[in-house]
Amino acid sequence: MMNKVKVGVVGYGTIGQRLADGVVRMGDMELVGVANRTPNLGVRALKEKGMPYDLYMSDPKYADAYAEAGIPVCGTMEDLAEKCDILLDATPAGVGAENKKLFERMGKPCIFQGGEKNDVADVFFHGYANYEKGLDKQFLKLTSCNTTGLIRAVDCLDRNCGGIERVAITIIRRVADPGDYHRGLTNALKIDKAPSHQAVDLMTIMPHVEATGILVHTPVTHGHIITITAQGKQKITKEQALEAFKTHDRIRIVRIADGFLGNASMFKYARDLGNPRGDMYEIGLWEESIVEYGDQIMFAIYIPQEAVTIPETLDGVRAALHMQDTMEEATAKTNEYLGMAKWK
Repeated sequence: MMNKVKVGVVGYGTIGQRLADGVVRMGDMELVGVANRTPNLGVRALKEKGMPYDLYMSDPKYADAYAEAGIPVCGTMEDLAEKCDILLDATPAGVGAENKKLFERMGKPCIFQGGEKNDVADVFFHGYANYEKGLDKQFLKLTSCNTTGLIRAVDCLDRNCGGIERVAITIIRRVADPGDYHRGLTNALKIDKAPSHQAVDLMTIMPHVEATGILVHTPVTHGHIITITAQGKQKITKEQALEAFKTHDRIRIVRIADGFLGNASMFKYARDLGNPRGDMYEIGLWEESIVEYGDQIMFAIYIPQEAVTIPETLDGVRAALHMQDTMEEATAKTNEYLGMAKWK
C-alpha cells in the first residue's frame, strides 16, 4: 500500500477550504486536518456537514467560542503540525509569516499563498514554470491567482512556440470575493500604478521574459480577465498559439460563439457542471480573442480567483517533498487526481 504524504491546512477560509478539498482528491496525499483561528462560517459549515475534516484551533484563546458553538476541536495548530509531513498555509497576509516561526522551529515544510511577502519562502513557486527550483525546499510561496493563470498561458507559449521575449498585460480585476464585506467599489473603476505586481512577479518566476502591465479594479466578484500581448522570439501565428493552448491541461479553450460571453458565463458553467462552490481549477481562454498584431500575438484569459491556485499548491507539495523529479511528472499527477482536462 502507498504511504501517503500527511498534509495539514492552516486557515479555513476561501483558499483553505478549497485546499483541503484538493488534498482529499490526491490519491497519494492524506489530509490530517485543518486549523482555523475562529469558528467562522466555513468552520460552522464544516460542523453542519458532520465534521468530515478534523479541526484544530490556531489560537487557543478562542476555545470558549468553539465550545459555545458546539464545534469539536482535536487540539492546537502545533498538534496538527506535529502529525503532518507538510503544512499549507492559507491564512490572511502577514499571518503566514508569523506561523512560519512555529513551522521552522518544528522543522516542518510549508507552502504559503500569494498574499505573503516573497521573503517568507526559499522559492517563489509556480508548478509549471519553475517546479524543479522547489525540489526539497522547506518553504515555498505560491504566486497570486492572477499571476498563476497568467504564467500558465505565457509559459505554455514559451515552451511550445519557440520562446517568449516580452509581454504586456491588462488585468480587469474583480474587486472582492463573493461574501466579502470589507472592501469594494460602487459604480467605479480604479486603476493601479504600473507596472502591476503580476507583471513583476512573472519576471521573477520567468526572468528571461520582460513584462509590464496595468491593473484595473472592477466592481464584480466572480473572476478576473487578463488581456495579454506577447512578443515571441519568432512570429507566433494564431494557429500555433491555439494548438499550444489546447495541449495544456489547465487551460480550457472557450468560444464566444458557444455562449461564453465573459466572467459570468464561466462561473455559471462551472455551477452547471456541478463543481463544488462553482469552482474551476482551469483558466478559460477565448479562442476568438487570439489575434496576430504585426509580429505579436494577443489573447484574453479568465481567472477563477478562488480555486485557480489549488493545483499549483499541490504541485508545491510534490516539489517540497520531492514526490516527483520533474514538472511533467508532478503536474500530470496533480491533474490526474483533480480530473483536469475532461473537456478535451
